[in-house]
Amino acid sequence: KVVPVIRNISKTNDESEAVFYFPGCGSERLFSQVGLATQAMLFEVGAVTVLPPGYLCCGYPQTSSGDEVKGQEITSDNQVQFHRVANTLNYLDIKTVIVSCGTCMDQLQKYEFEKIFPGCRLLDIHEYLMEKGVKMKGISGQQYMYHDPCHSPMKTYSSSEVTNTLMDQTIPLNDRCCGESGTFAVARPDIASQVKMRKQEEIEKGLKELPKTTDQQYPVKILTSCPSCLQGLARYGDDTNTDADYIVVELAKHNLGDKWLQEYVDKAIFDEYKDYGLSIGFKVVESGPLVRSSYHADEQARMVL
Repeated sequence: KVVPVIRNISKTNDESEAVFYFPGCGSERLFSQVGLATQAMLFEVGAVTVLPPGYLCCGYPQTSSGDEVKGQEITSDNQVQFHRVANTLNYLDIKTVIVSCGTCMDQLQKYEFEKIFPGCRLLDIHEYLMEKGVKMKGISGQQYMYHDPCHSPMKTYSSSEVTNTLMDQTIPLNDRCCGESGTFAVARPDIASQVKMRKQEEIEKGLKELPKTTDQQYPVKILTSCPSCLQGLARYGDDTNTDADYIVVELAKHNLGDKWLQEYVDKAIFDEYKDYGLSIGFKVVESGPLVRSSYHADEQARMVL
């Protein structure tokens, strides 16, 4: 299997920090924009990002549903694969394992990553970006609330501290469970419906407590850091006139631009081509979706002649 290694060659060198990012089911299959926004922001801050060899589940859903044997099998298989990744890429000296899902965080804490990547730590993407000094750039006409998941992925820093720092403003916390809770809404809709009624009351209360502003142009956005909560919060949109989104996705939209996704994919792919070309001996490589054979030919000639 191929192990993807993604780097922004204009911002990385041999000394750049390497991280291992585990997207999980929610950030890769359910809400793929979360996994891609995580990669795009890691790309932007100059981290060398290593991804798992293909789609992997952490094993938490199986364990929590009572199938501990299957959950342990998935965990063991993943540990074996990660050891192989660590041995193959030992030159990168990975010291941080990144997640973007609280459920994955809870399960991966059992993986003993310190034995896979010696001296590493397990960190949520938002905590990592806060450490790198990332902040939301110039936002107007938008108000936010923050929903802290029951399975919060932020274990190293306070979730409120992380949210407020990244958003560069005080974001009010909107309390109570969203009622989604993984398979809870499906397994026990009778109880989940009662939980959702309380959460809707809390959202409506939170909306009334927001400061009045004259430049409000968009529905209030409820930010979160859990794929299941993102799905759950979206269900309140019609009744409360709110939107829901992930913090890292909101950061990507505002800091990288409306076309962040396509631009990230283009850069990641063509940077890989450029990196390979330079590695096999080409002195100059121009790599991009609109590059022609004569692209910057005069500048290239001056560099090599």
